[in-house]
Amino acid sequence: MNLEWMQSAISRYDGCIRDTLTWMLERDPLGDGFINTKVNSITAEDYDQHSGLRGPDYTYGWIQGRGLEALITFSQHYRPIDPNFSETLDAVAHKLYCALTGLQSKDGHIYFIYDENLQPVRPGENGMSPQDNVEDVFTYSDAFASKGLLAAACRFDPLRSEQYLGYLMNVISAIEHDRFQMDETKALSSSNARQQDDDFGPRMILLGSSGLLHRNGLSSATGFADRFIDAVLDRYYDPDSGLILNVPGQDACNVGHAIEFCGFAFEHLQFQPNKPLVDKLVSILIQSLNVGLQGPGIALSLSAKTGDALSPYYPWWPIPEAIRACMLGIQLTGDQQLFSYLQQADTAFFSNYWQSGQRFAYQTRTLDGPVDFVPATPDLDPGYHTGLSLLAAIRVLQSDNLSLT
Repeated sequence: MNLEWMQSAISRYDGCIRDTLTWMLERDPLGDGFINTKVNSITAEDYDQHSGLRGPDYTYGWIQGRGLEALITFSQHYRPIDPNFSETLDAVAHKLYCALTGLQSKDGHIYFIYDENLQPVRPGENGMSPQDNVEDVFTYSDAFASKGLLAAACRFDPLRSEQYLGYLMNVISAIEHDRFQMDETKALSSSNARQQDDDFGPRMILLGSSGLLHRNGLSSATGFADRFIDAVLDRYYDPDSGLILNVPGQDACNVGHAIEFCGFAFEHLQFQPNKPLVDKLVSILIQSLNVGLQGPGIALSLSAKTGDALSPYYPWWPIPEAIRACMLGIQLTGDQQLFSYLQQADTAFFSNYWQSGQRFAYQTRTLDGPVDFVPATPDLDPGYHTGLSLLAAIRVLQSDNLSLT
């Protein structure tokens, strides 16, 4: 891992982050304070009122929560090195914080889709139907919103940080007590939450909040992270393939989620060293990358038995997540195998996904090129997967304790 490559990576990653953030800041918000990334990643054209669920009449709680966490994190990063940029990010983040607090205060939740009247809805047989409010059922939208609101409260509104920490802990409790519903296109209900597949996704996503808590002086609240790491390794790790299964006993692997899990676990373990556990995670990360890096990137689904792609789609987000996980793994262990995979992921992202002229990445590719397939939400990434992953890599590259062997 040579100095020249490290310096080029820092410059490349920072340029990518700044380009996306500047693009976001230049765009008119949705309504009163919501960020607007409603653009087709292939044509670069804005979605409009004729674009249905992709258009500006619909606001996605997922995206707004992710965007708030990203804006706050980047504001903190740039404050000592570019205070004017940081202040601009703060201004946008504060408006978004106010908008999200207003939504969340209505019933304690944030929802996947809101209509033009900011009422939560879901697809129904005859168009959009009101989404049900079930007080003790939580979702991915709650997960992303609770992280973003907590980060923003620590920055703007310290007296409310305990409130949003409580919101985050409610989401974590829901995961551990079968009250977390993954599919938000269905009616929210306790029965739907209990009947869904036992996927490791919720634990993986909420594990990502541990790094946020550590960085904000809230390490005492991260006990769940150890439980989540243990649960994933105990229940989902497949020793035959060396991979993490989506659901115990099934063949499908979302290798991107496994890579993201390793990266989040490394962030936590930076603060709570555990060498045997780190070594185990590095072995999973290497196997996931060995099997997963094929075609233009990493397929949405792979077979644990054969390693073959089960989906024709290669979304953008696993690649920056691989950059983050590899860089953190190198920092913790100095394992040079990871440097080779890091370079492969770096090349894949900047060669196959990143559009420097447009300042955002293609959302999805197949073996034949970019395709109009939405992996989760139609809104483009607001600096969450791409930016936060690359920022984690920059922090490692600029750190004094980068371990190289």
